[in-house]
Parts: sequence; C-alpha cells; structure tokens
Amino acid sequence: MPFSAIDPRIVFHADRQIMEVDFSKVTFDSSASVNRFYDRIEERISATGEDQWFFLVNLDGLRIDSSAWVAYARRGRALNMAHSMGSVRYDASPETAAQIKRAADTEAFDPNLFTNRADALSRLATLPSKRRARIRHDPSYTEADFRRRIRFDEAAELMDVDFSHFTFHHARDVDDFYDHIETRIAGTGREKWFFVVNYEGCSIEPAAWVRYAYRGKRLNVAHSLGSVRYAPGSETAADIRLRAESQDFNPNLRNTRAEALERIAEMRETVS
Repeated sequence: MPFSAIDPRIVFHADRQIMEVDFSKVTFDSSASVNRFYDRIEERISATGEDQWFFLVNLDGLRIDSSAWVAYARRGRALNMAHSMGSVRYDASPETAAQIKRAADTEAFDPNLFTNRADALSRLATLPSKRRARIRHDPSYTEADFRRRIRFDEAAELMDVDFSHFTFHHARDVDDFYDHIETRIAGTGREKWFFVVNYEGCSIEPAAWVRYAYRGKRLNVAHSLGSVRYAPGSETAADIRLRAESQDFNPNLRNTRAEALERIAEMRETVS
C-alpha cells in the first residue's frame, strides 16, 4: 500500500487530542505490509510535534494473515507504549476481535472494543489527557560515553560502532550519538567507511525509533561502503529485521563480530 493510500487512513483531531486510524478492509498479508503502515503512522505522529495522542482505531474487516501477526502485535505494542494516552477500537470482525482478545489476555491490557465509532469516542472522552508542556530532554550521556564506543581502522577502512548495552531513551539520545559519529567521521578526513555495529544488549525505546531510523539511514547513505550488524539473541535485532522489511535496506545481521567481518570482506570484493 503506497503512502498516498495510507495517509487518508490516518487523521488527527487536534481539538480532541485524537489520532484516528482506519484499518477497515485492510489485509496485512506479510510483516512487511504491517511495518510499512506502522512506519507511516510513526512518521505522521512525529510530524505533528506532539508525542501523545488518544488512539481511535477502526478494525472493521481487517484481516491479519498468520505471517503478519507477530509484526502487527509487536509494532502495535511499541506504538502504544510510545505515543498512546489510551486506545479504543471499534467494529472489529469476530475473527480479529478473537485475536485481539487472546493478545489482550497475554499482554494484560484492556482491548476497549466497541461495536461502533460513537461508543468508542464516548469511551475516549472519559480518559484523562497525559499531555504536558513540550518536553525538552536533557542529555542522557556525555561525549566521553560516545567516544569510547567509536573506533577506526584506517588500513581496513573500518569503523566499529559499539551500541552494546546502550539505551536510546528518546530522540535526543539518538541525535547526540549520531552527531558525535558524524563529527568523528569528518575528523578522519575519509568520507566513506565500512560499518560494523555491535547491538548486543542494545535497547532502542519506542520513543526513539523514528529518529533512530532517520539518522541511521542518513548516516549510511552519506558515509557507508557497507554496514553489518551483530547481536546474538537481541530484541533490538528482531526490531531491526522487522523495520528493514519496509525501509528498503538489508539489515546484514550476524551473530558475532567475526561473522560480521566475514560479511564485510565479501562486501569489499564487490566494492573493489
């Protein structure tokens, strides 16, 4: 589904602090289709300048194939954690309602399902707004925290980025770290490098993902000869694989640094 078809399905009612999402008659036949839709929702929220919204979701006739269900549950949960002050769903088909009910039992949240939009809106009207004045995040880290995580091997044209056991809490953390990386690259006098990125134990919180995806893509376009990531058993690795499906990049994920370097060697042959 192109963004031109997705955008009319995402409507913001600023006076009521509501974001309305219309999934009616949509079929998610793959995790890639889910990720594309949710990528656009995140981008549209980011463009409003407001992080917090009530969610009003039309599920009438929504179909989710088994191959897409994990992505749908994971992306929906992340979106709610990052941006929802309360979510209400309406007109769910019996099949979808049953799926959501099972997920609700597992994830311990109230699905707030209604049979019509009016009742759903009435329910949202009872929920308290959690909005505050626009938040300006203080820095979570210092330059020293970043500096020790970036290493350059001139002979191998290799930049090692160590995100291990690091948490991106919000967009400020993303910008601070990526600003540092760009400054360090500029200081080498070399524009392009192979990137090897350690994601072991890394956490990218939902509130940081939109900015993280943007800055990562920009850095790769400007400065990467090829990028390989490694992260054994990482939850972040699972998120990267999901988002790669809809953001047109190969995640090149490996289990160990040695395997990542083997992949870099293969890329080097192609570049040469």
